[in-house]
Amino acid sequence: MTMRPPAEAGDSLQDVDTPALVVDLDSLERNLDRMARAVADTGARLRPHAKSHKCPEIALKQIAAGAIGVCCQKVSEAEAMAEGGIDNILVSNEVVGRPKLDRLAALSRKAWIAVCADDAGNVDALEAAAGRADTVLNVLVEIDVGAGRCGVPPGEPAVVLARRIAGHSRLRFGGLQAYHGRAQHIRAHDERRRAVEGAAELTRQTVALLAEGGLECGIVGGAGTGTYAFEAMSGVYNELQPGSYIFMDGDYGRNLGADGAPFDEFEQSLFVYATVMSRPAPDRALVDAGLKAFAVDSGLPAVHGFADVECVGASDEHGLLAITGAGDGFGVGDKVRLVPGHCDPTVNLYDWLVGVRRGAVECLWPVTARGAVL
Repeated sequence: MTMRPPAEAGDSLQDVDTPALVVDLDSLERNLDRMARAVADTGARLRPHAKSHKCPEIALKQIAAGAIGVCCQKVSEAEAMAEGGIDNILVSNEVVGRPKLDRLAALSRKAWIAVCADDAGNVDALEAAAGRADTVLNVLVEIDVGAGRCGVPPGEPAVVLARRIAGHSRLRFGGLQAYHGRAQHIRAHDERRRAVEGAAELTRQTVALLAEGGLECGIVGGAGTGTYAFEAMSGVYNELQPGSYIFMDGDYGRNLGADGAPFDEFEQSLFVYATVMSRPAPDRALVDAGLKAFAVDSGLPAVHGFADVECVGASDEHGLLAITGAGDGFGVGDKVRLVPGHCDPTVNLYDWLVGVRRGAVECLWPVTARGAVL
């Protein structure tokens, strides 16, 4: 059941019910424009990852700014995007099992759909699903360029799988998926760059081998918010797939730029808005946002705008704040903004994004693909 919105357009920020997921629209729009401008002159296409926001309204804004489409990780996410008007979708993941494959194939009759594969048997199953739906599926070979997750080894194993895809009548070989996920949060700038340079060289060699065999890569995709500039400079990647840049989070905030300072190319636009529900001691306050309101896989959230207040613990419904200064603004009923450690799973906890500009609610966007894990 979709929860009722925590606010209405025209409400003041102070009147937003909590916990709520609040988006600073000015910051979000600047992030959107900065990424669009950064990619525009590289010769690569921008295909942002929708798993970060799970919201067709934001995806449409990204496309209006120049993106060619979006990435999704799950068929159900892709279905939500297609229903919301997105007609160019790459499922940048493997899809296994007849129910999901049949849904994916059916979706390809409504939108341009591509999917990744790293297994010969899965390729054959994709062919069978496309046949049942009387459609053609675009399939990318995923190669492991250092993430240690999915993907066949670069080079000849990728060529063998690509030939298998190209040999099917209902499949079209679409290219390579070469995402180095581990590189996104390598803190030092030069270490991130070197990791991507290694991934790009493996990808370059694989593209060359495929070309020798007459297999052209329409898509060579990968990259994320932490490394997209390096993939763009490589001359190998022609599609870039950053996602978190639209919101940012505490984890990306710990990355460093070329000058050794915190990575600040994009602004923090996403906040968990919370209310102080208890101030039992001068050095302690409790807010009404806990483990059910923010993800903690990348650490507890930061308290935005207060250097002397730290979130030091969380239980299901409580966030524990340690106060080392005067603690002004942390009385019972006061509202605070928390910066989540990891934006993607935090967004997945909410039904609504509350868009705020200059202290007032301007819009409410449903998180349409919330819980879309099938």
